[in-house]
Order: sequence, then structure tokens, then C-alpha cells
Amino acid sequence: MPSAQREVTPADLLSDAEFAKVRKERRAALLPIKRLRRVELGPACTVHFECYETMLFQIQEMLLIEKGGAAQVPDELAAYNPLIPKGSELVATVLFEIEDPVRRAAMLARLGGVEDRFFLQIGEEKVSGVPEGDVERTREDGKTSSVHFLRFPLKPDHIARFRDPATQILVGCDHEHYSHLAGVSPASRAELAKDFA
Repeated sequence: MPSAQREVTPADLLSDAEFAKVRKERRAALLPIKRLRRVELGPACTVHFECYETMLFQIQEMLLIEKGGAAQVPDELAAYNPLIPKGSELVATVLFEIEDPVRRAAMLARLGGVEDRFFLQIGEEKVSGVPEGDVERTREDGKTSSVHFLRFPLKPDHIARFRDPATQILVGCDHEHYSHLAGVSPASRAELAKDFA
């Protein structure tokens, strides 16, 4: 199936009983892929680049845990299919992970609008992340969510440069209270390049 049309359908899903039997093996097989799709950005933020395989597993997990059966399937597909890249983009779940609840609340209170400050830098050019419009992630009081969903729309020349090993690829955030850059390793670049048609 072409990348632009890739999405999880009910036909792709195992029953809860079948998934429970293969869950451990599937998780183990997915771990190396997830490691390559993870970029740590500064001390408290992780960017997870999603794909068909990560979303299929997430949907199966939600169905198994929540036990909603067939009635739950449409909601899970509607929630997670938009996070599968469509051939000319990268899609990421961004997490601010701070164990201490007091410190977490204080940091998130200062990061209002952070969802609009993430970017990919491909060589000298920045590509801004576009937040998913499903839910407002920053409250009126300025506190942001600890989870954000972003897509990075890429032009054909961005994709060509992304695939060129001589081009440096960085993930960044330029929020005034959280300004960090992280390089993308060659192995991660090769994995992420699979998302392009």
C-alpha cells in the first residue's frame, strides 16, 4: 500500500485473545524500531516519531486494556490513524517527562505555546512542526499539556536532503523557556526515511 494511503483498518486488527498471545513478541520486535524513532530533546522532552507499526501496536494495546470490543474500534482508528505519516511528512508524539509532580506543574506552567515552537532543521532550513488541531494543548492560564502531537510537512527537496548523509538533521525547540537542539543519528535517519513515499 502506498505510504500516502497507509492507515490501520479493522482488517489489520487481531482479536484481544489473539493479540494477548503475541503481545510480548510484538513489543520485543517493535522496541528496536521505537528506539530509532526516539530523540531526546533536552533534559525533560522526548520526541517519538510515529509510523504505521507503532500506531497499530498502540491501537491493539488500547483495545486490550480498555476491553471496549468492536464498538471501541472506530474511536481508536480515528484517534491514531492521523498519527501515521502519509509519505511527505514526519509525525511525532512529543512528551515532557518529569517525575516530580511539583516540578512538572511548574515547568508546564511556563511552557504555554510550546507546541508551536518545535522544528526540524534540515541542513540550514527549518521546517516548523504543525500541532494536531484535535485539542487545544495550552490552557488559558498558560499551562501546556505534557503530551503534544505534531506533524512536520516536508517538500520534495527537504526529503532529498534528509536522505543525503552529508546533510545534518536536527530536532529542536525554540521556546523561550525550553530551547534545545538534538542531532538525529544516521541509523535514526535511515529509519525515519522509510516514512517517505
